[in-house]
Amino acid sequence: MIHSIDALLPSEMASKAETLGVNKVNFPVTKLVVLAILAGAFIALGAVFFVTVTTGNEIPYGLTRLLGGVCFSLGLILVIIGGAELFTGNNLIVMAWANKKITTFQLLRNWCLVFIGNSIGAVFIAVLMLVSKQYLAFSGEVGINLLNIAKVKCELGFFQALASGILCNILVCLAVWLCFSSTSVTGKIFSIIFPVAAFVANGFEHSIANMYFIPKAIWLLQQQDPMIVSLIEKSGQQYGSINWSNFIVNNLIPVTLGNIIGGAVLVGMVYWFVYLRKSQ
Repeated sequence: MIHSIDALLPSEMASKAETLGVNKVNFPVTKLVVLAILAGAFIALGAVFFVTVTTGNEIPYGLTRLLGGVCFSLGLILVIIGGAELFTGNNLIVMAWANKKITTFQLLRNWCLVFIGNSIGAVFIAVLMLVSKQYLAFSGEVGINLLNIAKVKCELGFFQALASGILCNILVCLAVWLCFSSTSVTGKIFSIIFPVAAFVANGFEHSIANMYFIPKAIWLLQQQDPMIVSLIEKSGQQYGSINWSNFIVNNLIPVTLGNIIGGAVLVGMVYWFVYLRKSQ
């Protein structure tokens, strides 16, 4: 009996990545934007899951972060298995660009449209969660946990956020890269969980996830909900750093740049150099 392994070799994965890159840049605009909105919403749902499960835990810090990271993996699982277009994962399209199968305009067009669509999806889930008042769960501690997460993100220095964004998308793009090797749903899910859990557990920065975390935290503070206000007063914490300026300047810009460097350069271009460059 001949046994086959449910996995492609790295050279075959590179060819698959290149082909998918060409297909992605040729999507009609409407289809691309809708799939990007879905991806932003999926990542936001993973962030919702993360905030809830990391609230009020009495288990050690590392285990809490691990649990949260595994739960956050829901987002990328929905993107890959469900079919959606995620900006950070699409950084691997650079492999097709480097092999001159697509133009610079096509590459940047895809990234820009997907980034915009992702932001719409993430913000939509943030608004929906605010309306649901799920942040009042566990006597409002879920809302306070969200504020504490956003506070840390808004207080990052530029280069700290840049480095964290690089590290994040190295792991995210490695998760996507590993998915190219598998032809089964189970294989893809296991390929996703560990790299994503690693970046979340270590607190690295993901631009699309932050489009959920920080806007929701800003709007939560603006709502002045009595329960949340009371908890803030009791804690003595100051959340003035959670604002649009810090979100964009201290987080979104450097994290997005870091995500591009980590995913496109340190994963995509490296694998292009190793496995596709000879084909030119």
